[in-house]
Amino acid sequence: MLEAIEAAARHDYRAIAVVMASLSGQLSAVLKALRRCTTARVILLAQMYEEPIARALVEAGTSAEAAADEYRLCPTTLAGLCHDRQSDAEANGEGGADGTCLDAALETRIRHLEHLATTDDLTGLKNRRYLWEFGRQVIDRARQSGGRVTLLVFDIDNFKHYNDVYGHPTGDEILRQAAILMQRCCRAHDVVGRIGGDEFAVVFWDEPREPADDVESDRRSSRTDHPKEVICIAKRFQKEFGNAELDLLGPEGQGVLTVSGALAGFPGDGATVQELFERADAALLEAKRSGKNRVYLVGEPTNNIADLS
Repeated sequence: MLEAIEAAARHDYRAIAVVMASLSGQLSAVLKALRRCTTARVILLAQMYEEPIARALVEAGTSAEAAADEYRLCPTTLAGLCHDRQSDAEANGEGGADGTCLDAALETRIRHLEHLATTDDLTGLKNRRYLWEFGRQVIDRARQSGGRVTLLVFDIDNFKHYNDVYGHPTGDEILRQAAILMQRCCRAHDVVGRIGGDEFAVVFWDEPREPADDVESDRRSSRTDHPKEVICIAKRFQKEFGNAELDLLGPEGQGVLTVSGALAGFPGDGATVQELFERADAALLEAKRSGKNRVYLVGEPTNNIADLS
């Protein structure tokens, strides 16, 4: 790593890519060294579970320079990270390209395609493909570190009724409001996604340690609250969604929206993301059969979280 930092100091690089997974415990020191020795843009290459850390490192504080300039989720293209001699040539009036960097339009298109591959178009949440892979990664990480992962699966009660009576535009608005409210209720590092139709999922996981944060020890760890805090989040979401103001439903439609769902946790309820989804889906169906407007906790004698103190 010292050789890489020395090379950054000697050469006039436009951008430097840093693989976060290879710098466990050293990331903060490496980024500080790069800021001191080079003016190159620093791009973090992050695994999905490292995205909360990468995002925090890119966001500049009120009194400090951001530790990095941008981040990419792996696997990713390195388009745009190379030395852009074409821009230099055009700036000097020389014109032409020498093939050292992809065209900016192609880079934009690649970014757009990456967005489409991981994002739900209607709500802006992560899609099923992303949720599945993210869940797999955080479970693998939790298996190695002794951490915990909880999956919440929920859908909107009587959603077909709202679609049929008020129309699909209103149904779409209900889905968007559910997405917004769930994101507001969740912690920053949890991942909210739409599986399809009116079914959503949230992956709750132990808060990632941020090596660059010198006051990390002063922050409250979600490990002490999990899954208790997850249950509180689910309850809060149920309450806020039930009180949501949707003008499209009219006066008689206010306060009638409810959700049913289920919580399944690793390692107690399943060893893989597929097993967690299967257990949560089965409990969700049971919640529907039992009267709706409830969230079941898989494996608990008292299943409805409303009955848990």
